[in-house]
Amino acid sequence: MSDQNFDPAMLSYNQAGLIPAIAQDATSGEVLMMAWMNADAVARTLETGRVTYWSRSRQAFWIKGETSGHVQELVDFRFDCDSDCLLVMVNQTGPACHTGRRTCFYRAVRDGDVVELEAAPKG
Repeated sequence: MSDQNFDPAMLSYNQAGLIPAIAQDATSGEVLMMAWMNADAVARTLETGRVTYWSRSRQAFWIKGETSGHVQELVDFRFDCDSDCLLVMVNQTGPACHTGRRTCFYRAVRDGDVVELEAAPKG
């Protein structure tokens, strides 16, 4: 175990200053979604415990659940061996996907066909 202090600058960001962040349910292990963070989003996530992403389309911070109420509470913050991908383990309130599904990974390829693993919510 290392006693090295974490600094967001330790991570390897792409040319746009972003790093992919995979959100995983801390209890079930289910992969919920993938989004992007920049160094400030990483710092905000660690400071507040509310997972904060960087919206590429809006060019703004996006605190998961801020408008929907589908909050991601940070349980554990991990990064991979190359420091170029994050794993945020979360307690997820409500669906993680903007479609209303529990996970963004609701489609699979089975025998060459696209199969929906979870139907869209009604309403």
